[in-house]
Amino acid sequence: MRLTPDEFAELAQEALEDIPEPFEEYLRDVAIDIEPMPDMRTCRRMGLDDPRSLLGLYHGVPLTGRSVQDTGRLPDRITIYQQNIERLCRTRRQIIRQVRKTVFHEVGHHFGLDEDDLNDLGYR
Repeated sequence: MRLTPDEFAELAQEALEDIPEPFEEYLRDVAIDIEPMPDMRTCRRMGLDDPRSLLGLYHGVPLTGRSVQDTGRLPDRITIYQQNIERLCRTRRQIIRQVRKTVFHEVGHHFGLDEDDLNDLGYR
């Protein structure tokens, strides 16, 4: 199953908009980027042998790791890898669920959750 880049970006934006209202103010400066696949530099930095294994990536400093000295930094970003998600999914419904799960997973990193925390919450 394949979507156009615009359709896929819309799904990611809808997932971000589904984050509960009390958290919205903390996501105001978080941008979502859609890329087809992670590049080799990203894979090396993440210690990945296979670029197909990465569905999303949080770029930034988690809220729990910030201090008053963190002014003037670039906005945080979440990158969602379209081809990797589409490769896992057979239907549009599966893509919608996986995009949502991936966005929520990366937003969890923004809030300071690690992989174990996210796995416990069902966002592996």
